This record gives sequence, structure tokens and C-alpha cells, in this order.
Amino acid sequence: MYKNKAKILGLTVLTSSVLLSGCGLFGGEIQKKIDPPKTTQVVDKKESKETAAAKKANTENTVQTELYLIDKNGYVVPQTIALPKTASVAKQALEYLVVNGKVTDLLPNDFRAVLPEDTDMSVNIDKDGVATVNFSKEFKDYKAEDEKRILQSITWTLTQFDNIKSVALKMNGTPLTKMPVKGTPISEHLSRASGINIDTTDVMDITNTKPVTVYYIGGEEEGSYYYVPVTRRVPAGEKDNITAVVNELIQGPSENSNLVSEFMSDVKLLEAPKIANGQVTLNFDENIYGSFEEKEISQSLLNALVLSLTEQKDIKKVAIQVKGKAELKNDEGKKLTEPVTRPEKVNTGSF
Repeated sequence: MYKNKAKILGLTVLTSSVLLSGCGLFGGEIQKKIDPPKTTQVVDKKESKETAAAKKANTENTVQTELYLIDKNGYVVPQTIALPKTASVAKQALEYLVVNGKVTDLLPNDFRAVLPEDTDMSVNIDKDGVATVNFSKEFKDYKAEDEKRILQSITWTLTQFDNIKSVALKMNGTPLTKMPVKGTPISEHLSRASGINIDTTDVMDITNTKPVTVYYIGGEEEGSYYYVPVTRRVPAGEKDNITAVVNELIQGPSENSNLVSEFMSDVKLLEAPKIANGQVTLNFDENIYGSFEEKEISQSLLNALVLSLTEQKDIKKVAIQVKGKAELKNDEGKKLTEPVTRPEKVNTGSF
């Protein structure tokens, strides 16, 4: 079922806050949470109440924040971590990217921090949504092979916040037009359009292409799995970005990438995507079921599809049909009766 790796079991929803928004094709205005996987644990009532109280206090005093960290294969990957509530969420997020800093005891297995040790910074956000980051001189003390990863991590970590659209960099008050170690050019305003984990495999002429970002699955078969954003190149003349994204998911990651896709290589769209009011509706053939005999759609496939498509401008929800029928269910037995929206945060725990 998976490209490049054996079948992965137990890959569940992106986050317990994923919402299904019902409208249009799938009926009335409804919102409900996807239930997290159920577990059974025997505890006494006193311990249960104390645990619940502790969890509530922790939730009230923290904010879920995506930190773009580096995994052991060198990918820049979002990991959602509960950080202390603060008025300076953008600055705090960057502070938690510093090597041997505040993030040290919170790092997931096989992940490392991004910014050089002892790096300090200030962040100023203007009315146009440009976050100008002024780093201390320690910012230049990184390994050359991490240069682009650092740029991507800073940009994607900051642009998770609604009031930040792009990023400008300074060091000791001087605007940076290129990175200090290898000299990677820095545009005046860095944005997600610049890409992440850029894969140009088999691209002969990059000037005649444009970027699209899709999500594949990374991690280890006996460990935790997570979603990895990868920017691929598609023909510049391609007018239908939605179909281009779907085709990249079907094609799957590069063979040497350590990533996988749940899409079978023979999956096909039966008609052009339909877009209305921020919702895209996709009509697949039955190969979207993969190897499921019960005609169920893998939840992790659906997660990757929704993450990938909502990277496209103005796409907020994704509705799935198979041969024109919308009465579907996932591999957890849940009916997919409403379009799926993007989760508030990505990679919130072990899958």
C-alpha cells in the first residue's frame, strides 16, 4: 500500500482539534471533533481527578505552537509543542528553536533544534504583516549544510501566525541579503512561497516550473510517524494546481527520500476538481481505497491530502467522492459525511 516502505499501522488523526465542517455537498451547517483513539487505563478516582485538574491547568497556561525542527534525515518538520502563554508568541517560537536552549527537554526523539547556540533575537511585526527578525552575532555560527534549513525553519515557524505574512532578517541591526556562511541569497520578504524541503529530482529546467508543497509521511516503522512538507516542481504552464498537487501525492516522494505516500500509483481523478467558496471537491476512482477490502479511505491518506491542498491559496476545505458518491468512511470506521478542514496544528504527538 505504501510506496518505498512496508504498510504503516496506527497512523491516526493529525490533532484532536481537527474539525469537520459540514456544508454544501454534505448537508447542513455542522461542526464536530474527530475523536482521538480510545485507550483503556485503570486508575483510582482521586488520581483521575488530579490528573484532569493538572491537564486543565496546563492547557490554560500554554499555547500549542508549531516549531519547525530538523529530523534525523535532515527534513524541516513541524512539531507541535505546548509553550508557555506569552504576549510575544513569535519571539518565543524562535527562542525555542535555539540549540541547547529552552526546547532541549521538549525535543521529540530524533529531532534537533535549528538556530545556533546562544542566539538571541528581537522580532518586530509591522502593519503589513512583515516580521523583521534581528539576530545577535551568534546567528552566524552554524554548519554550512544547515543554511537553507535554517531559513526554511524561521520562515515557516513565523508564518504559522495569522498576523505574519512574510519575514525579513537582520544580524546586529544590519539587513541580511545573503546568509553569513554559504551566502544563500535572502529575498527582502521570505514567505512560504519559497518552499520547504525542496525536491528538484528529475527537474531538467527549473525555470519552466513552479513550486507546489505536498505532505508525505516520515518517521520510522517502529517509532513515531509524522507529516513532512515537501516542495516539488511542476510545469509552469500547469493551470490546475489542485490536480498538480494530487498528482504529486500519487507519484509519491523520491525513491531516496526516506518518505512514503499512501496513494497507490494507479489512483485517478475522474473529473476536474470543483472549487466553490473555499471548498474543493475531488471525485476519485476506487483505487483511492488502496488495499482496504472494506472500501475504506485511509485516514492518514486523507490527512496528507487535506494538508497538501490547504497549502493552496483560498482552499479551506476538502470533500471526497468515489465514483460520484460521497457516502464514504475511513479506516477507523468513521463516516466521512462532511468536508474536512485543515487542523489548527500539525504533528501534535505520536502516530
